[in-house]
Amino acid sequence: MNTTDAKRVLETALICSQQPLPVRELRVLFNDELGADTIKALLADLQNDWTQRGVELVHVASGWRFQSRPQMREYLDRLHPEKPPKYTRAVLETLAIIAYRQPVTRGDMEDIRGVTINALILKQLEDRGWVEVIGHREAPGRPALFATTRQFLDDLGIESLDQLPLLDSPGQQAALAASLGPVADEAQPGLAIEGNPEPESNDAAQAVET
Repeated sequence: MNTTDAKRVLETALICSQQPLPVRELRVLFNDELGADTIKALLADLQNDWTQRGVELVHVASGWRFQSRPQMREYLDRLHPEKPPKYTRAVLETLAIIAYRQPVTRGDMEDIRGVTINALILKQLEDRGWVEVIGHREAPGRPALFATTRQFLDDLGIESLDQLPLLDSPGQQAALAASLGPVADEAQPGLAIEGNPEPESNDAAQAVET
């Protein structure tokens, strides 16, 4: 099979797939006759082929996928005008703590935020597929250790945690998480990462809008 035909096969498979495809699965298209390096080179060529289009080929945590470019979002939203889910600031800040400090226990998160974290917050993040329990700390009660998932990275459009932006200020953690969804209106102080935690009295009563 020549290069043109091989790229056409890859392009078709990626466009038709509803999930990102890793290189090992893409090799199956060719009965493993093409090596991983060859597949990666063909994917790089495809990326170049699509540089002037409204759709781009990207590599995320779960594999390769085609997606619309960010500048196309305002037009595509007109086809689906329904509002996306809104998440409270408490939810997004909790997600940011897990992303940057993982693996962490619920107690770790509460120490950072300075308030009790509602169990519903963690359940919402687990149900969304952004966090999961990866083990238990060897401590009294063996508390669960939470970490982010591949789905979290995919939804951010990055390959690994190394690509998370560096933090110049504590507030950027909430800003990162907010990129995954709008923040619901609420009277809520910002995340305190350094120094004394800010007091907060009504965190447990906050609900997540869906």
